[in-house]
Amino acid sequence: MKHILLVEDDPAILRVLKDNFVTRGFRVSTASEGGAGLDLAINSAPDLIVLDLMLPNINGYEICRTVRAENLATPILMLSAKGQEDDIIRGLELGADDYLTKPFGIRELIARSQALLRRSQAGTAPSYEFGCFRLDTVGHRLFKNSVEVPLTGKEFRLLEYFLQASGRALTRQIIMNAVWGSSVLVTARSVDRCVTTLRSKIEPDLSDPIFIQTIREIGYRFETGEQKSAAPH
Repeated sequence: MKHILLVEDDPAILRVLKDNFVTRGFRVSTASEGGAGLDLAINSAPDLIVLDLMLPNINGYEICRTVRAENLATPILMLSAKGQEDDIIRGLELGADDYLTKPFGIRELIARSQALLRRSQAGTAPSYEFGCFRLDTVGHRLFKNSVEVPLTGKEFRLLEYFLQASGRALTRQIIMNAVWGSSVLVTARSVDRCVTTLRSKIEPDLSDPIFIQTIREIGYRFETGEQKSAAPH
């Protein structure tokens, strides 16, 4: 459940926004003045901040500036009653991701919010480390002791998925759906062949894998290599 922080001093607007987000399944926190809004923005880990610019105590510009100074990448959708270009530019330059001017349509605000959440989720791909390897999911590269290891597109996506689901038992069908997509006609052998080629690039000993474990009659499980699974394989 995504967490939305609404910082707005107009009680009518705040109520409408909260009701619409809650109806769509979001968890919502609210603040009607800048001090409380800033505290929640920094300490409650929201997934999105909908931020009015003109607020009592601390204005939206200062909240935006402080959030970014704290190195928080939380997307910010700012609301402005003015709509002047200078106000919009100032907000964006301080780190806001998008803006709407009042009055605005609630459907547009929800659509803008969902777009920011999708963009934020797509843009937070981490780097994964296992053994002497590091998978850079932003640069789409695998490194072994800082030396790049070439991967095909499917090998990269398979390794990324294994790392995302580390420790989980994964059937071949689950892997096919995640890596190849359910609309593409592939077989379990496609998974096995890709696992074999990926193992040849990351396993120190192909006869005794430490990362990609085979689970008999099920599929595979990725281990970090710190300890080998005692499960039969």
